[in-house]
Amino acid sequence: MPEGLLETLSMPFVARALVVGTLVSLCAALLGVSLVLKRYSMIGDGLSHVGFCALAVAFALNMAPLRVAIPLVLLAAWLLLRFGGDSRIKGDAAIAVVSSGAMAVGVTLVAKTRGMNADLFNYMFGSILVMAREDLWLGAGVSAVVFVLYAVFYNKIYAVTFDERFARATGVRTGFYNTLIALLAALVIVVGMRMMGAMLISSLLVFPALSSMRVFRSFRGVVVSSALLSVACLFAGVAASCAWDTPAGASIVLANLAAFLLFAAIGAARVKILKTLG
Repeated sequence: MPEGLLETLSMPFVARALVVGTLVSLCAALLGVSLVLKRYSMIGDGLSHVGFCALAVAFALNMAPLRVAIPLVLLAAWLLLRFGGDSRIKGDAAIAVVSSGAMAVGVTLVAKTRGMNADLFNYMFGSILVMAREDLWLGAGVSAVVFVLYAVFYNKIYAVTFDERFARATGVRTGFYNTLIALLAALVIVVGMRMMGAMLISSLLVFPALSSMRVFRSFRGVVVSSALLSVACLFAGVAASCAWDTPAGASIVLANLAAFLLFAAIGAARVKILKTLG
């Protein structure tokens, strides 16, 4: 690694970004496995659009962005679960309704108020390298909550993820745990918007899980692989951003895309080898 890049990565603001990014990436990877396996991965995209709407509302009212975004995104996560359970509005349709509606409200507010300023642009597309100390503490607090609840309810989350009907029949409160997963994902998305931007944060929920599923078969293997891969792609993306002066959020997504292609190739090669040997 070039000496200049090492010096850049050791700077306080970059180190702070890596700490926050690692915590958020780990949380997103853990929750993303359940969301992808339950075929509800697009909830991240829907909630990120709600996050953009919340930011537009906050800037229009001159309020602190996260004070508006956190309750609105949590409310949207709860509404998506209620709509998704309605036989008349399936999960994907509910996400489309909430997502497009929130984006329309956000764009209208931006157009009718102060327009696209630098702060709103950073929240839309990410500004991981300019995160403040307050962002570090917020990221640490949310991550601690996610890690503790995920560890405590790991067995229940596993049961709800793989066979919800069987889990319900055995007395597991599936509605509660589905809501828990969605609300924790909403918190991670709100915190991650500062890092990745509202337009890119959903990639942290989806890519690591999809990549790991190409190679690993057990739930525990996919979870561990997703967590490690998410952090590795974070460091690769930030290093690429510092080395080539590219947007950090987009660089992290591209690193995840490259990892997905690599894992897909490994998985396809393994299947081909097994067929040949069999």
